[in-house]
Amino acid sequence: MNPPAQPKPFIAIACGGTGGHLFPGLAVARQLQERGSDVALLISPKEVDQQAVQPVVGMEIFTLPAVGLQNGNYFSFAKSFWHSFGAAQKLFQRRSPAAVLAMGGFTSAPPVFAAKLSGAKTFLHESNTIPGRANRRLARFVDAAFVGFPEAAARLKTKKTLITGTPVRPQFFQSAIGNRQSAMALGLDPNSPIVLVVGGSQGARGLNDLVLSALPLLTQKNWQWLHLTGANDFEKVQSAYAKLGLKAVVKPFLAEMDLALGAATAGVSRAGASSLAELAAMRLPALLVPLSTAADNHQFFNALAFEKTGAAKMLEQTSSPERVAALLAEIVGNGTVRQPMQVALARWHAPSAAGQIAENILSALGQNFFTARKVVRPAGVPGEMSLKVVA
Repeated sequence: MNPPAQPKPFIAIACGGTGGHLFPGLAVARQLQERGSDVALLISPKEVDQQAVQPVVGMEIFTLPAVGLQNGNYFSFAKSFWHSFGAAQKLFQRRSPAAVLAMGGFTSAPPVFAAKLSGAKTFLHESNTIPGRANRRLARFVDAAFVGFPEAAARLKTKKTLITGTPVRPQFFQSAIGNRQSAMALGLDPNSPIVLVVGGSQGARGLNDLVLSALPLLTQKNWQWLHLTGANDFEKVQSAYAKLGLKAVVKPFLAEMDLALGAATAGVSRAGASSLAELAAMRLPALLVPLSTAADNHQFFNALAFEKTGAAKMLEQTSSPERVAALLAEIVGNGTVRQPMQVALARWHAPSAAGQIAENILSALGQNFFTARKVVRPAGVPGEMSLKVVA
């Protein structure tokens, strides 16, 4: 007689608010699925979340009311937090989770506290060098934390910390259809350089304006442009390229970012941790323009870590058009500059990050919590980033 089948562990991942939280969460969710878990995604009502989860199959998706704490909006934040906590409690009463993983941001805290009350194991992932406010506050309550940068480990007061790198979706590990096919799929000529401009999942006005200011100095280049603007700047940016007669594909948003990164010769990007992980996975040399108003200036420190290892060049948003044009010309037009950057980018790619996180969550459920102290470092990860447990 066969023994009864063991029930699948049910694991919830709170990963809403921005693509930088959602996409790494999706990568971990797929790894958990492959290891026999049932997974629920807890996201925010924001359009970026709702669009990104449309292709997801085989997972439950729940939208939690959530408002970020900013500009002194304490009353609306507290009200939203309480509603989100109540919604998570009701969800977990219907099906109690074995574990909850918080990916950071304002959707993370209520499900973690609701999970603690239900007796679930709790975890967080911090992708940036400087941990966000939500994760800093959550750190003392969770069973363990996973971090993308070694610098973050010392800044989180957790029981245990594992340096994993930041998960990326599997399509970013390599260009599945090749650079030429990626370019053609986007309506671009694979025989001419392509510059990708992307300000994150919601666009970035300051970054858009910085690139537009440099365009008149680059009209003689035989470059093409793939510019992802965000919803608010689409018409302005599209018009700017048209007036200068530059070949450009301008979109407010592109779900197939693997095509964009696969087609590009070089990029201009914000320095969110998820964006950097995708650049590293696809080996795309880039000019990084940190968002100066990011919490604790964490994008600056993310970009600085990449620049110090030669994986990218960093530029302030207040830089002159001439400076922007000169740096772009150096990266796009000089293969001897790009090649060392690609080698350095390979060192930042942590292909096992999502699997590492999934395996350690499941190990914790089996009461074998972080017992495997010897962890194999993915090939090419900087020596500083060797995957290890920090007690």
